[in-house]
Amino acid sequence: MVKRKLCEPLENHKGNLYFDGLSVEELAKKYDTPLYVISEKRIRENYNRLYTAVASKYKDVRIYYACKANTNLTVLKILQSEGAYLDAVSPCEVFMGLNSGFTPDRILFTGTSVRNDELKFLVDAGITVNIDSQSELDRLLKIAVPPTISVRVNPEIGDGHHDHCITAGPQTKFGLWEEDALKVYATAKKARVERFGIHMHIGSGFLGIDSYVQAVKKLLSIAKRVHDELDIVFDFIDLGGGFGVPYHPDEKELNLSEFTSKVVSRFKSKVKDYHLGKPFLHIEPGRYLVCDASILLTTVNTVKVTPHRKFLGVDAGFNTLVRPAMYGAYHQVLVANKLDRKNTETFDVVGPICESGDVLAKDRELPSVVEGDVLAILNAGAYGFSMSSQYNSRPRAAEVMIRQGKPVLVREREQFQDLLATQRTVQQ
Repeated sequence: MVKRKLCEPLENHKGNLYFDGLSVEELAKKYDTPLYVISEKRIRENYNRLYTAVASKYKDVRIYYACKANTNLTVLKILQSEGAYLDAVSPCEVFMGLNSGFTPDRILFTGTSVRNDELKFLVDAGITVNIDSQSELDRLLKIAVPPTISVRVNPEIGDGHHDHCITAGPQTKFGLWEEDALKVYATAKKARVERFGIHMHIGSGFLGIDSYVQAVKKLLSIAKRVHDELDIVFDFIDLGGGFGVPYHPDEKELNLSEFTSKVVSRFKSKVKDYHLGKPFLHIEPGRYLVCDASILLTTVNTVKVTPHRKFLGVDAGFNTLVRPAMYGAYHQVLVANKLDRKNTETFDVVGPICESGDVLAKDRELPSVVEGDVLAILNAGAYGFSMSSQYNSRPRAAEVMIRQGKPVLVREREQFQDLLATQRTVQQ
């Protein structure tokens, strides 16, 4: 017998997987699969752990949840109730934030390639905009002069778990380089914008902080130059987010002690040295707050053995969880009722999508699996449902929240009729 070590909210009850106190097999039986299961308790724990660590070094801190990771309304309401602010990258994310209780002053919009009608929506809603280009500012000022703007700076240093997730440096479309940023600030000041912020985001999914530390140094040096040359005082300095989580069992989690000493304490001292006043420190975690707070349950439909591979065909595909296909991302897979059994076979876990790339996990050593077994795919709370689709005309999964020991359905499973909801047929 093997005793697998699990981290909260995962639990091993006599070889059966429980999540936040509930049997995942019972949840799969009650709600069917594919099924996202979310722990309210874990989200609150993640937020408070991070906030406490940062606030211990710099009290004027605001945690902006990067909601592109997971925009479920109940998730948003939980973080809003904890005191979080919201980082939105589309007008619809702003809309979702407003509908979950965030007031406009607690939302920051950080978009790219923004349309004019989107800018008008943001102005009318009273949302602070992070400027991504001179064009964006010029078009915004033709609509209205907002009381506050922030400028997204490219600190010339990027990092992330995949090339697609690096959002700073020479190859990225995001942000303004230093000289262009100064021109944008000068334009905004001339237009009589009253309050200012400065922002960066270097990428997503990093666990080491060396690149992040260097980028923060660069951002603060640019902030000093803007302050000295344009006499601009910053209401806030936003260091972005992108903090990774350990997807693989051998990976170590982000060292918060190291983060606060190397980043937050240094931020505090540099702000003082550069005479930048008393700006709020913003950070924008997304994945860090919600990733390990959710798992994806999927049922084995088919066990197929070929001369070359063994396949577990399941009812979740890259329409349900696209990260493995899109990024080559690793997600740990557990057989829900066989936690104490030895790994005896090597499988590829594949979905029902008509694409060879529909692989959720490759070369995974697992116990003997039979059709009808439930698999749990871990760390599915970030960019799981939010990146899911109706590809192959497959309805999207349901979501269940575990709240105070009880399951609550927070998103209904789509049905066949939902695929027709927005379509209009033309008479032949």
